[in-house]
Amino acid sequence: MTRVWTVPVHDSTRVRDARVAAEEAGARAGLDAHRTAVAALVATELATNLLKHAGGGNLVVDLVELPGTGTRGRAVQLVALDHGPGIRDVAAAMRDGYTTSEASLGAGLGTCRRISSAFGVYSTPRGTVAVARIGQDAGPEEQRPPARTRGINIPLARADHSGDAWACARSGSRLTLMLADGLGHGVKAAHASGAAVDELHRVGHLPPAEILRRLHGALRDTRGAAVAVAQLDSGSGELAFAGVGNIGARLHTADSWDHLVSHPGIVGAQFPATVPVRHRPWRPDSLLVLHSDGLPSRWVPPDDPALVAHEPTVIAATILRDASSAASPARDDTCVAVLTSEQQVERP
Repeated sequence: MTRVWTVPVHDSTRVRDARVAAEEAGARAGLDAHRTAVAALVATELATNLLKHAGGGNLVVDLVELPGTGTRGRAVQLVALDHGPGIRDVAAAMRDGYTTSEASLGAGLGTCRRISSAFGVYSTPRGTVAVARIGQDAGPEEQRPPARTRGINIPLARADHSGDAWACARSGSRLTLMLADGLGHGVKAAHASGAAVDELHRVGHLPPAEILRRLHGALRDTRGAAVAVAQLDSGSGELAFAGVGNIGARLHTADSWDHLVSHPGIVGAQFPATVPVRHRPWRPDSLLVLHSDGLPSRWVPPDDPALVAHEPTVIAATILRDASSAASPARDDTCVAVLTSEQQVERP
C-alpha cells in the first residue's frame, strides 16, 4: 500500500513532525542511519523555510522507486509546497551559504541540493515547489537511467495511506505509466491500487488494453479501481492510452493540450466488453499528465515553458498545488503523475 506522510507546516512544532516523518520514511526505504539522517536534515530545512520564508505550506513525504532499480531501490521523496512570494533569484538561492532576510524561500537550499540524490526547485510569484529525493546511494541520480515518469500522491485528510497509486514499468522500447484510483479512500482503496501496481510489474510488457484486462483479474478480490495506462514506444514514437474509470489524462504537444478520455467501468468489478485505445504521436516536446479525480476536472494546465522543462515531480507537484484552494478543498485522495520526453527533462 502507498504510505504517505503529509505535514502541514504552519507553526514551529511541525518542523519536528517533518523530521520524524522523514526518519520513518528512511527506515521503511531501507536507508542506513547516515542517509536517513540526511533525509531528516533536508526535511527540517524545507519545513523551516516553509515556516520562516513562505508563511507556511505543506511537506509531503513518501517512498518512490529509483530509475532502473525496481522495488529494491527506493528513495525518500520530499515535496515542499507553498503559496508564498516565491524566490527572486533561484540560481543565487541554490548556492551553499545563501540566506536572505527578505520574505522569500531560500535559506538552506544549496545544502539540500548538495546532500540529496536529486533536488529541484520551481518558483514564481504564486509560490515555490521544492523536490528532494534521498536514496541509499549518496551519488546523484543522473548517474542512473533518466526518470521520465514521476508523481505526487496526497491522501485525503492527511490519512496514512492513499487509495491512489502510480507506477511505471519498462520493457525494451516501451515505457508504461499507470495510475490507479481505488474506489473510495483509506486502507481498502489502497489495497486495490497496490494490487494494480504489483500486477503492472508483471504485465507491463503487454499492450495497454491487455494490461487493463490482466489488472481486472488481479483486482477481483478488491473493491476495484479506476485505472489508466499510457504506453510510450520510443521506437515508433507513438503513445498508446487506455483507461477504465474516471482517471483524467491530458497530453501536451507544442502549444496545445489534448484530453484523452477513459471508458466507463471499474477494473476488478465492471469491466467493459471492449477497451478503446487511443494513439497519439509523441514528439520531443510532448508531456503527459495523468491524475485521479481528487484533482478538479477543470484544472488549468500550466502555460509556463520553464515549468514544462522541469523534472516530472516538480511539474506534477505544481499542477496539484495550483489546482487546489481553500475555497475548494480536496474531497478524495489526489495523485498526479507525469511522463516527459527524455530530451526535455531538466535534471534536478
